[in-house]
Amino acid sequence: MHRWTDLAQVPRDFGPSVVTIGNFDGVHRGHRSVLTRMVADARAAGAKAVVVTFDPHPRMLHNPDDAPELICGIEDRLELLAETGLDAVLVQPYTWEFARQSPEEFVRRFLVDGLRAATVVVGRDVRFGWRNEGDLSTMLALGERYGFSVEVIDDVRPSSEKAHRRWSSTWVRELLAEGRVAEAAEILGRPHRVRGVVVRGDARGRDLGFPTANLSPDSVGMIPADGVYAGWLRRTSAADAAEPEPRMPAAISVGTNPTFNGTTRRVEAYVLDRTDLDLYDDEVLLEFVDAIRPTLRFGSVDELVATMTDDVAKARAILGV
Repeated sequence: MHRWTDLAQVPRDFGPSVVTIGNFDGVHRGHRSVLTRMVADARAAGAKAVVVTFDPHPRMLHNPDDAPELICGIEDRLELLAETGLDAVLVQPYTWEFARQSPEEFVRRFLVDGLRAATVVVGRDVRFGWRNEGDLSTMLALGERYGFSVEVIDDVRPSSEKAHRRWSSTWVRELLAEGRVAEAAEILGRPHRVRGVVVRGDARGRDLGFPTANLSPDSVGMIPADGVYAGWLRRTSAADAAEPEPRMPAAISVGTNPTFNGTTRRVEAYVLDRTDLDLYDDEVLLEFVDAIRPTLRFGSVDELVATMTDDVAKARAILGV
């Protein structure tokens, strides 16, 4: 999959293309349903399937105090988008210069001249251009003017008792904020992930018999609610490895460590049955499979250790290891 961060990087002979536009935060099942269908349609038409997405999220520019916490970072977003079979992704830097384009200027510069779109795929609630002045009727009119077709897609909903609500990044964020990672995984189609570099902590876990990998505070990906979770840890920083690193079962803790009067919120993972790992300065990916319990304050270290032992047993059962 081609990855571009500037329209000038698009080859002059690229196209024709089938293009869709969006933030695609989390690349959930609704996103993937639309994208895989779009890829199939593009293949059938002899065209390229392309996504135009933005970094940072537009609300970080227009309303930073109300900007959403992103489910995943740009690297994970691109990795997940590539899995759908796309030919290319244009990651457009979202700046004031870009935002101030009129709807027609955006369509002409990016979709027509830049990507040579034969078809543009949009939702019924599409908005684009300065102050979101462009909508579906605008896109249809511009399609007629510039010679591309517009495919309108409906919301993708789960086939369950929750079918009244469409799959959305907002729904995933709500579930993660409540620690309901298993339900979030149903919408994502995979466990939620957080990526970060392992840094040195207080080494209390090692002293207690449960050495943990502590993630840097600048880790990428929405941190679920405080609590203990069953999940997986995979090292990602071995760029020269012939094969991807295997994932390892883990008990993951999110919180301030109230038993020791901690104040800094941390994410740390104990890889089950492993006391020999040296992960310092390595980048790792944590996947949250299911919640085990909320964060608690214990009256003694012995009580804490007994509960951690139980946490490990529950994590083992959840992960089937």
